[in-house]
Amino acid sequence: MGRINILDQITSNKIAAGEVVERPSSVVKELVENSIDAGAKNIIVEVLDGGESLIRIIDDGIGIHSEDMEKAFMPHATSKINNVEDIYKISTLGFRGEALASIASVAKVLLKTKFKEDEFGSEIYIEAGEIKHKREAAINKGTLIEVRDIFYNVPARKKFLKSISREGALINDIVSRIALSNPDISFKLYNNNKSILHTFGNGNLLDTIRCLYGKQISENLLYFEHHTDAISVFGYIGREEISRGSRNNQSIFVNNRYIKNKLITVAAENAFKSFSTVNKYPFFTIFLEVYPEFVDVNIHPTKAEIKFNDDRQVFKIVFDNIHNVLRKDIADSFLVAENSSENIQDEYKVEEITFNYNAIKPDYKEDYNNVKSNNEEFKTYSPSPEIINSFNLKEEEEKAFPKIIEKEVVSIPVELKNEIYNRYNTDDKFNNINNVNLENSNNIKKEITTNIEEDIDKPIKIPKFPKLKVIGQFNNTYILGEYESILYLIDQHAAHEKILFEEYLKAIENKEIVVQTLLIPITLELSLDDFSYYEENKNVFDNAGFIIEDFGSNSIRLIEVPYFLDKLNPKELFLSILDNLKSLGSGKTTEVKYNKIATMACKAAVKANDVLSYNEMEALIERLRFIDDPFNCPHGRPTIVKFTSYELDKKFRRIV
Repeated sequence: MGRINILDQITSNKIAAGEVVERPSSVVKELVENSIDAGAKNIIVEVLDGGESLIRIIDDGIGIHSEDMEKAFMPHATSKINNVEDIYKISTLGFRGEALASIASVAKVLLKTKFKEDEFGSEIYIEAGEIKHKREAAINKGTLIEVRDIFYNVPARKKFLKSISREGALINDIVSRIALSNPDISFKLYNNNKSILHTFGNGNLLDTIRCLYGKQISENLLYFEHHTDAISVFGYIGREEISRGSRNNQSIFVNNRYIKNKLITVAAENAFKSFSTVNKYPFFTIFLEVYPEFVDVNIHPTKAEIKFNDDRQVFKIVFDNIHNVLRKDIADSFLVAENSSENIQDEYKVEEITFNYNAIKPDYKEDYNNVKSNNEEFKTYSPSPEIINSFNLKEEEEKAFPKIIEKEVVSIPVELKNEIYNRYNTDDKFNNINNVNLENSNNIKKEITTNIEEDIDKPIKIPKFPKLKVIGQFNNTYILGEYESILYLIDQHAAHEKILFEEYLKAIENKEIVVQTLLIPITLELSLDDFSYYEENKNVFDNAGFIIEDFGSNSIRLIEVPYFLDKLNPKELFLSILDNLKSLGSGKTTEVKYNKIATMACKAAVKANDVLSYNEMEALIERLRFIDDPFNCPHGRPTIVKFTSYELDKKFRRIV
């Protein structure tokens, strides 16, 4: 080992910045939390180019004393704690004293501030950790800090930043979370001079949720609250209608600090699943208030992870309260439905009517004579064959199942095409022309020759397994086929599902999507996070056949939508693709981006226990042979299992 060196302050600050300043959103988080700790009631966040060019934070807090401005940018300088004992009773968001020093070491920072007791404001400018100037400045009470050209002196870190739109989306997300935890503070966020969010700061949490997530979500929330001696919990859990395919709409706050905690997430989701019929993640905003002595926030510099003194108690209180409020909501909904049903019955109650049968004396003899005299007008009715067949139960059952009735045309190999081409040119019907003039014959030969040449130019489909001889169907679920002493078992549902899945993926890739124009466009009010993901992945939706236009703020309108299979739910399809992009990233493959199609193909495919005819089984296998990957369904299950003659003989002990 070489000699030990002591790193200089600039180098150590850059190393520390790697933990604290991961990306522009980290800078925004640290600076906004400083503004909150300073008692600000109005905070403005402005970013350009996803925060890479500029991050500006303006607040009306107490400010920084002019004599402390240089200290603020020194490592481990903080006004939040004085000694190690204070760590165990932290009531502020920041306390480590690393943020400003780390930010100033990798960016150009301008700080203007006016302390509440100072007559004039002060200004300091720092580049790469070095103070360039310090002077008086005109500014209202509070602080303004600008961070420009982040990572300009650390290119290795800058190249790992994501796209401008993605970095902007991360900033939107963190500001939204902080705004949720501080409904008494008014937040304004501007991204590239566009207003993204504006909360009222009136202290009403539900109003803040509506500003951030929209009307639909805010109207489908259930409030819960519970207090014990050590822990208090309150917040909102969403009904099943607003559950989504990703966890992006889940927020957890402990002592007003936004954190990520698997324990609390599992508790909330398990309580939700007890009353849910969909396989989606619930919306929730959970606040926990714990004595600082019972929680450790000093685990990571970002302070996003914490440890509880009693995990079981935390899990139980979260689970029980969410479980109880959901159970009460379902019970209330049944009660409302029952009352409304009784009201409807009362509203449409039919009064009892009594008939005086003695007043009605029908003359049956007169009626009979009338019918008899007009008998010539009656004709014998004979039902048509279609009506007779409609009562055939077997045919009716067959119509109820989606079947494969067409057999895909298999492309002819090149050798056979050449052989056919030569045969057409030497065929006797072209050499021995009877009753047909020469000109017409040449035209016919030319037309056939052209068709064959065009067919030769088409790409040849290569089968992925040999042509099977269909034996039959086992348990109305598996198709049995054989080829050269090998037995093949094909799962009819998985096979048809994979065929449909690939067909629609290829339609997207080849831009052959069937598009339907909506009679009435669908307006969707997206959350900030959803809208940023949509803007980042507009090309994904364009390629999928969506025609979408902005409708002001975070709203969009679906004008034209893709028509998959035989059912159309534009809103569900759009949100499913969006959730998949959020869960798995932008994705490099079509399968990742449009995973929703696999579910739709699963619903449309033939099912287990569907009786298939011989022709249908043969057509299904033939289509399966020529798709790109016939051996697994979209969910990864096998579609084909084979048994060799050797394996079967061994099963029957014909061989040892």
